[in-house]
Amino acid sequence: MKPLFQTRSMMLASAALLSATLAFSQSQAPAAKAGSATNAIRRTADGHPDLSGNWTFGIDLPHGDLVKIVDGKQVSRAHYDQSARHGIQEGVPGALPWDKAPTYKPEYREKVAYLFKNESKTDPVFYCDKPGTPRIGSPRKIIQMPKETIFLYEDISGNTFRIIPTDGRGHDAKANPSAFGDAVGHWEKDVFVVETTNFLDDTWFGENGYLHTDQMKSIERLWLLPNGNLAYQATVEDPMLEKPWTNYARVIPPDNSRIEESPACKEADANLLQNGDHHLQR
Repeated sequence: MKPLFQTRSMMLASAALLSATLAFSQSQAPAAKAGSATNAIRRTADGHPDLSGNWTFGIDLPHGDLVKIVDGKQVSRAHYDQSARHGIQEGVPGALPWDKAPTYKPEYREKVAYLFKNESKTDPVFYCDKPGTPRIGSPRKIIQMPKETIFLYEDISGNTFRIIPTDGRGHDAKANPSAFGDAVGHWEKDVFVVETTNFLDDTWFGENGYLHTDQMKSIERLWLLPNGNLAYQATVEDPMLEKPWTNYARVIPPDNSRIEESPACKEADANLLQNGDHHLQR
């Protein structure tokens, strides 16, 4: 019978040799290509990709962790990945060509520049107004059904939902104009396309002072990537623009954290602003 310490020494030596062998073999293997497929795209009974699920926040959040304190005691801490909003990724499969910024007609450029320069004093969302579409970005949760798809959001202006018919109907001619407009959806192969019209003209379709008319049309495209992430890309058409503007595609990872009720938005800082710093609200 071998001494116990000798047996353990042999086991440790064997483990070290195995680790070294694995490390060497991995170093010789070709590196996995970024964004390579790891799972087959899941589909619904009707054959369309299944977009249902919880997805990472697509809006700006404070840098670092978000800490919840009740009665002076920390009860939770959550770290949020902001890459879905600010991380520009080139070469997203299925993405359309995009431009860094919309091109406004000459008569509107001075106004846009003024709004951007004074963003914290002119941006409606800083005063608890709704961000509208497509500025609110990708939904936090998608519920996909045969004849309609539901988008759920968490936003500082309140919990927002959008019900998007997919049964072939057109836009509702009797609908009142709104911040999020009147949306209808359809499939173009494996891409879910949401076309929205009938907007109010008091929102921005993006930070940096991107104002619009009530004739704006938003076209959002959502599709699944082979690695299980959601891709989201929006195009805006408006009479103020020289041409339609397509933003970069955002890659949205799944996120199983609960959607919580948004607290009441109370703006108390407007009168304290001393400069034009951008609030990075969204």
